[in-house]
Amino acid sequence: MSLIPSFFGSRLSNISDPFSLEIWDPFKNFPFSSECQFAKENSALVNTRVDWKETPEAHVFKADLPGLNKEEVKVEVEDDRVLQISGERKVEKEEKKDTWHRVERSSGKFLRRFRLPESAKMDQIKASMENGVLTVTVPKVEVKKPDVKSIEISG
Repeated sequence: MSLIPSFFGSRLSNISDPFSLEIWDPFKNFPFSSECQFAKENSALVNTRVDWKETPEAHVFKADLPGLNKEEVKVEVEDDRVLQISGERKVEKEEKKDTWHRVERSSGKFLRRFRLPESAKMDQIKASMENGVLTVTVPKVEVKKPDVKSIEISG
């Protein structure tokens, strides 16, 4: 293995093939390696990426869920102000006549949970899905600025 990064990101290159996209797995021969069934079943859970940004008006969550439609995703809010995004990416059916050369796309159930701040308007949460990106918008309670009254100083 070469420690020279490939041209396609920060992946490590194979010394005999500088254009290889193979990644060296230091845990390859361990009991719970990336090749084991446990890792395959839970890879979707780990790979569900979510961004959370706060604007003056709302908290906005964006989750990358390529290949899923809105019927395969659930967005829920629990009483204790926890936003939960969950779903399942189904495994593609294998045909006996097919020969697979590589399986890299993850499948399985995923679940992400986020505790929302006190300023969240829990009854006005909206969710939309477009091009495999789930967007959840949680409006914030308007913070009223205190009225400041100027006092004249005598003397």
